[in-house]
Amino acid sequence: MADRLDELIAKIRVLQEEMEQEFHLNRERFHVIIEQKRVRFSAEVASQQRRFKLGLARYLRRASWLAMLTAPVIYAGIFPMLLLDGFLWLYQAICFPVYGIPKVKRSEFMVFDRQDLPYLNLIEKINCGYCSYGNGLAGYFREIAARTEQYWCPIKHARRILAAHERYPHFFEYGDGETYRLGLLRLRKQIRAARDETPPAP
Repeated sequence: MADRLDELIAKIRVLQEEMEQEFHLNRERFHVIIEQKRVRFSAEVASQQRRFKLGLARYLRRASWLAMLTAPVIYAGIFPMLLLDGFLWLYQAICFPVYGIPKVKRSEFMVFDRQDLPYLNLIEKINCGYCSYGNGLAGYFREIAARTEQYWCPIKHARRILAAHERYPHFFEYGDGETYRLGLLRLRKQIRAARDETPPAP
């Protein structure tokens, strides 16, 4: 059973790598150049892309009144997100060293490169930055929670869960108390030793 799961996980990783290669090919098609985490385009491509830029006045004229009314509610989310961000930093700083759990690198989840797109106006760039922060924070939180779960309760659920994190397939089967008791300490040692962020197998 474990061998079959490992085989399926390996296939998923191969498919993910193939998908990333396709993304890379698409970026090449649009002449995207990445230098020191900044994205740029050739002068010719940038000039062509600016033709699709929508001016602020025109952009606001096209916006519906419902969009205008909901915008403050959407952007109010920045306050709980900042609080969560601060708590996650504190949580890792205090708790992870005690248990020897490798800290999650926040910078690997926070990607802000859409502001380099020539066809976005200021409001669209702000919107993209907000979404990048929210989703980056969600990924960062998810990995911190996943490592916590791997250390304290690496047991699969009896019911199917949607979009389980990458560490979940390596957890112990629901109801398998013997394997859990025999393997928990070993799994904890593996997470302490795992500096390459590869989820260990129980």
